[in-house]
Amino acid sequence: MTAEEVARGVDLAGQVALVTGGSSGLGLETVRVLAACGARICVPAIDPLVARAALRGIDGVEVWSLNLIDGVSIKTFATAFLERQSRLDILVLNAGVMARPLFRDQEGHEGHFSINYLGHFRLTALLWPALIAAAKSRVVILSSRGHQICDVDLDDLDFVRRPYDKWMAYGQSKTANALFAVALDTRGRRHGVRAFSVHPGMIMTPGIRHLSRSELDAFDAVAPDGSPIIDPARDMKTVGQGAGTTVWCATAAVLDSIGGVYCENCDVALVEPSEGFGVRPYAINLERAEKLWRASARLTGLDIAIT
Repeated sequence: MTAEEVARGVDLAGQVALVTGGSSGLGLETVRVLAACGARICVPAIDPLVARAALRGIDGVEVWSLNLIDGVSIKTFATAFLERQSRLDILVLNAGVMARPLFRDQEGHEGHFSINYLGHFRLTALLWPALIAAAKSRVVILSSRGHQICDVDLDDLDFVRRPYDKWMAYGQSKTANALFAVALDTRGRRHGVRAFSVHPGMIMTPGIRHLSRSELDAFDAVAPDGSPIIDPARDMKTVGQGAGTTVWCATAAVLDSIGGVYCENCDVALVEPSEGFGVRPYAINLERAEKLWRASARLTGLDIAIT
């Protein structure tokens, strides 16, 4: 299903949403569809001018400055947001990077872990009062089938002792995001905050810009002319189809009493220990989710208590 099909009949009038990475690819489609449902949307962006140009013509959208790899930027953004908004109904943690050569943030954290996971952890912890104030809110966290590459290495999250591998770094960050949903939902459910992780599918978006043509060919993802191959049966989707599960997790009434789950194809994924679709058991393990949460709280100085 496409995001538009999922959202048919959904009324978000009066609700506030925030979508990171909301000015391109899956994020842009998510913003477009949620705005069409009546939500007011905040899109944080590294380059607000570029983001505003991409979002031109979509009503009810504000663009703010934010760099997820910079803890000071995240705190500045969150403080300003809370001063202007008393509630946050939908938080979509969509921004991310994929398979880049080794890079680190100013604190020395490996870049995929820093942007895809740790920056979103900081942002969510700081925006927690607004999520609670909404009384019934949802956090949708973009994981990926890439989580199947590996579990998180809790003893070496930043590739200090082990050799760096860009796919392992990407896979670890996406497993971290799935575990993030588990731990966050544990903290939020009593306050009406539910969290979900999402695999959108294999989609040709700007996030693949660091992949070579040979790498894309290895995935059998592009036609000879360079255009994307669309074959949902093989998980190769359009942007509209890819954003479908994100919008489903953000709006579907069937999920009102469910949380902490990994979703794909507009459904809760099966737990699968082997190759193919589904979620690996380690990516939804509560004990590992809590260990990662405690490590993240130590790294950031931010926490959300289980009450």
